[in-house]
Amino acid sequence: MTARQLAVDPAPVRPGEQGTAQTQPLGLGAVQLGDGFWAARQLVNRGAIAQGHERLFAAGNLDNLAMAAGRRPAGKYRGPVFMDSDVYKWLEAVAWECARKPSDELRNQFDEVAGLVADAQQTDGYLNSFVQVTDAQRYADLAFGHELYCYGHLFQAAVAARRALGEERLWAVALAAADHVVATFDGGGNNGVPGHPLVEMALVELGRESGERAYAEMARTFVARRGHNSLSGHGRKPSYFSDRVPVRESATVEGHAVRAMYLAAGATDVVLEGLDDTDAGYLAALGAQWGHMVDTKMYLTGGLGARWDGEAFGDPYELPPDVAYCETCAAIGSVQWSWRMLLATGEVRYADLIERTLYNGMLAGVSQSGDKYFYVNALQLRGDASSDDHRHPAHGRLGWFDVACCPPNIMRTIASLASYVATEDGDGLQLHQYAAGTIAARGGEIQLRIATEYPWNETIAIEVEQAADLEWELTLRIPEWCGAATVAVNGEPMPVEPGYWRSSRVWQTGDQVVVSLPLPVRFTTGHSRVDAVRGCVAIERGPLVYCVEQVDLADMAVDDIELRAVHEAQWRPDLLGGVRAIDLEVPLPAVAVPYCAWANRGTQPMRVWLPAESFLAESRG
Repeated sequence: MTARQLAVDPAPVRPGEQGTAQTQPLGLGAVQLGDGFWAARQLVNRGAIAQGHERLFAAGNLDNLAMAAGRRPAGKYRGPVFMDSDVYKWLEAVAWECARKPSDELRNQFDEVAGLVADAQQTDGYLNSFVQVTDAQRYADLAFGHELYCYGHLFQAAVAARRALGEERLWAVALAAADHVVATFDGGGNNGVPGHPLVEMALVELGRESGERAYAEMARTFVARRGHNSLSGHGRKPSYFSDRVPVRESATVEGHAVRAMYLAAGATDVVLEGLDDTDAGYLAALGAQWGHMVDTKMYLTGGLGARWDGEAFGDPYELPPDVAYCETCAAIGSVQWSWRMLLATGEVRYADLIERTLYNGMLAGVSQSGDKYFYVNALQLRGDASSDDHRHPAHGRLGWFDVACCPPNIMRTIASLASYVATEDGDGLQLHQYAAGTIAARGGEIQLRIATEYPWNETIAIEVEQAADLEWELTLRIPEWCGAATVAVNGEPMPVEPGYWRSSRVWQTGDQVVVSLPLPVRFTTGHSRVDAVRGCVAIERGPLVYCVEQVDLADMAVDDIELRAVHEAQWRPDLLGGVRAIDLEVPLPAVAVPYCAWANRGTQPMRVWLPAESFLAESRG
C-alpha cells in the first residue's frame, strides 16, 4: 500500500473542512466488514465485477472508446449515447473493490481500461465516444445527449481510483475534462443545463479531492440554472428533468426519478460545501422535499418511481404495486441523497431510510449469485403478466441490459458499502448501520469489533478493542421500526429512546456494549389514499420487507390469496441459502420470504401487499 493510499481513508463522499457537515464518513480503510450478511453480498459482488470487463466488451462500450481513441478502425457506434458512463461506473467499482481486498486481475483490467479512456480524450479535455465516433456536434442536445452525465461518472471513478489506489492516470483525464467543462459552461458562453444530473455532485467531490474550488462553483452554477424551464424535447416537458421549479423553491421531487435523486444529492453537496449564502434555508428546503417524497411518493421498499412512462414519480400516493417502476438506480440515488443529508444534519431519519432502501429497494435488483439484475423492481408480479419490454420483471433478472446503468451501479454501491456504516465528529463515533466487522476512528485511537447476525437476529455485540485515554461519545442508531430496543454497557442496562442512543465516557479497552433490536413480525397497512393497497397488509421483520411467491403455494394462485394468520419467523437453512421465513395461512399454508430474495428460484408470480380483510377485522376485534 502506497503512502498516497494511507493518506486518506477512501470513501465516495468526503465533505470539505470549510463546509457545513455535521459529521464525517469513515471509509473503507476504517470500516472492515467481516462475516455476515453484507460481507456475503460483497463476496458475490466481487465475482460480478470481475465479469464486468467481459460484459462491457460484449456490449460495445469498450469498442466505442477504442474507436474514439483510434485504436481500431472507425465503425458503427454501438448502444445508447451514454455507453461511456457504464465503463466509468465499473472502473469506480473496481477501485473500491481493490481497496476492500486487492486483486491483481482487477487492477490489471482497471489499468487497461483507464489507458483506453486516456487515449480517447481529445487535446482540449473533451471526451465522449458517441460524439467522437459519429462526428456529432458537441453539446448539441444537452437534454438527452448525456455528455455531462458521462463526465460525472468519470469524475467519480477518478476520485475513487485516486483515493483507493493512488492512481493518477484517470485522475489526470478527469482534471482535464473538468477544466474543459468549466471553460465551456462557466467562461465559454454556454449557459446550458445538464439534462441528466450527476455531474453536480461529481464536480463537488472532484473539487474536494483536488482543492480546486472552481469545480464546486461549477456545480453550484449548474444547480442554480435549473428550474427555469430550459430543458425539453423528445416529447418531455421540463418537469421530467426537474427543471420546472428552482431546487430551493421546490416542495417535492418530480419527473424522472433517477434524475431527481442525483440532482438532490448534488444540491446537498453544494450546501455541504458552504457554497450558498443561505445554506440553512436551502438545507431546510431539501429536507422538506425529502420528507414529502418519503411520505407520499415512496414505496414500502424504499423504491422510487411509480410510472413506466418517463421512469418517473407519480402524483402523491400514486403507488400501485404491480406497475411500479422502482428503477434500481433510483434506489441507489436515494441512498446517495440520504447519506449527504445525514452528513449535513446528523438526523436519524436519513440513516433509517438508507437501511430500508439498501435491504429492499436496492438489493432486490441483484440476484443472490450477484450476476443477474432487475432494472425494474415491482412489488407484485401477476400470474398472467407478460411484456415485450426486456426490463419487465416477468422476464426475470438478466445478465445485462441495452441500457445497462443498473448493473455497474449496484457493483460500485456494494463494493463501497462499508463507507455508509459509520461517521465521526469532534465528540466521537456514530454507528448508523449494523454489520459484523471492525471500525477504527480518530486515526486508529478508537477501535471497535462488532459481532452480529443482523438482520436475521437481534443482537449486536460491540467490544472496545482500543480506546484513547479521554472522554468520547459512542452513538448508536435505534431504528424507527424498533419499539423495544435495549442497550447494556458491561452488563448494566441503559436508558434507550427512539433515534440515536448516546453515551459519553472514558471508554476502556474491553468494554462491552450489547444492543438488542427485537425483530417480531409486524404488519404495515398502506395509506388510505393509496387505492391499490386498500384492505391489504405488508409483512415486515426488522429492516426486511417480505413477499409471497407462487413457488411456495401448492394449490392456490398468489393472485387469489387472502391473509388469515401469520406465525413467527423461523430460520430456514434450506431456503434461499438460509433466510428467516414466515409461515402464513392464506388460507392454505404458505411461506413469506424476504422481498430482496424473490425470483431466485425462477421468476414466478409474487406479491408484497396481501389482501387481508378478515385478518384486519380480527386484529381490530
